[in-house]
Amino acid sequence: MKLDSSISAVVTGGASGLGEATARRLAASGVKVAIFDFNEEQGQAVAADIGGVFCKVDVTSEDAVTAGFEKAREAHGQERILVNCAGTANAFKTAGRDKQTGEPKSFPLKEFEKIIQINLIGSFRCAAHAAAGMLSLEGMEDDERGVIINTASVAAQDGQMGQAAYSASKAGVMGMTLPMARDLMGEGVRVNTIMPGLFDTPLMQGMPEHVREALGASVPFPKRLGQPDEFAQLAEVMITNGYFNGESVRLDGAIRMEPR
Repeated sequence: MKLDSSISAVVTGGASGLGEATARRLAASGVKVAIFDFNEEQGQAVAADIGGVFCKVDVTSEDAVTAGFEKAREAHGQERILVNCAGTANAFKTAGRDKQTGEPKSFPLKEFEKIIQINLIGSFRCAAHAAAGMLSLEGMEDDERGVIINTASVAAQDGQMGQAAYSASKAGVMGMTLPMARDLMGEGVRVNTIMPGLFDTPLMQGMPEHVREALGASVPFPKRLGQPDEFAQLAEVMITNGYFNGESVRLDGAIRMEPR
């Protein structure tokens, strides 16, 4: 797919981090970008900076996602690109002991469900909406109608302590990649997933500098945190290379996460 002003895209989680970098890279190629995010202030600012449109969207809400796609399509037409970057994390052991009393306790189920709803179901919800819309488009080269890119994590394969919910959600994203690509193969829609490692996102930027340095040094090579635009570069390759389909690709400097 050639990136130019005839193409429109939706980037979820586009107000910051990996999503913002992807939105900016696509816009730099002339693509009309709609940003889906819950953070209205940051989302509006990024959209204004790249000449895009902001849609306040909670990916766990069917109504909000439907309204977001309607607004994006009204502004830019039917999207040919969806990049799902909206996501979050938490940390709870499957079971443990209360630090004060020593009494056994289990993972709060509501917290487990929250992560699944946002990371896994939210990604699928947006992908299904985008795919349905893409079917209305005329095919381009090789009868291609669109591209969907989901974001998983290296935790899908080597999750750490406390990451049961997060790892399960991201493993689900990885696991649905090939079936989705097969579902849509007859309609000219490709589906791929990026599995980032340790990236310099707002979550990392909130940590003490010595912690950030230690995390960067733990990467085999290069010994640093990944830059959001490096994620965006891979997303761009997945979009523009028409033979890239049904793949989940680690982007991690060869790191394999330790148990903790």
